Amino acid sequence: MDWLLQILDPATISNFFSQFYAEMQQPAFWVALGKIMWINILLSGDNALVIAMACRGLPARQRFWGMVLGAGVAVILRIIFTFIVVTLMGLPYLKLLGGVALLVIAAKLLVPEHEDGEEGVDAAAHLWAAVQIVAVADIVMSLDNVIAVAAAANGSVPLLVIGLAISVPLIVAGAALIMALLTRLPALVWAGAALLGWIAGEVAATDPVVQPMLRAFFDGPVGVWLDAILGTIGMSPMFTGGGHGGEVVLGLVGIGIVLVAGYFWRAHRLRSAMYPTSAS
Repeated sequence: MDWLLQILDPATISNFFSQFYAEMQQPAFWVALGKIMWINILLSGDNALVIAMACRGLPARQRFWGMVLGAGVAVILRIIFTFIVVTLMGLPYLKLLGGVALLVIAAKLLVPEHEDGEEGVDAAAHLWAAVQIVAVADIVMSLDNVIAVAAAANGSVPLLVIGLAISVPLIVAGAALIMALLTRLPALVWAGAALLGWIAGEVAATDPVVQPMLRAFFDGPVGVWLDAILGTIGMSPMFTGGGHGGEVVLGLVGIGIVLVAGYFWRAHRLRSAMYPTSAS
């Protein structure tokens, strides 16, 4: 209970709002918030489906509250889960593993899903049973959201809380409409997957083990050469002197890996669906 008392402490709440006010003055805050919103849009479709399936057996008057309460409880648990992930990401190699996980998540976005129907989620007979189903299923299914949002927030507590809170209306009210839009405009899915690839590269580049290696590499002749190229086109040096060029390079590598792997993974899934092997 100590952690709960610490969260509810007036000093903690005051520090949170002070940090929020200071960060929201910076353009980087709004860029990161836009990333988190886009991540939630891309990764909340399956959560919305679970809510619909779990609440379909409720009386009409209770369906709305089943959706709202279920998503609310799920997001509170997800915030706690995300803080745990953020804390662990300070350990060596875990950001690198998180980046690799994000690459897989991003590539999987481009792969058509099998239609499993409604058998995977039981309909609840009463309100609190629906809330429990939604909350548990959301935690089981939301590791991708948690890793991606934690990476995009880059340690900012206000961004974590606001970004995860935004997922409530997205999941409850907008996910089905958004998923229909993404179905009509597949380019948005590819753009979102590329964004996750970029974030994956940035996360891997800031791992406590990887970051010193990148800086040592780009502080050498390669970084000098790249900064000279940037200088010829009027851009500021990015690689030498402890710059963030390594994050940019790994971000671009992440985009390339996601788009290439997603393309071939998608092609394989479509071929398998078109020419299924006969059961032996």
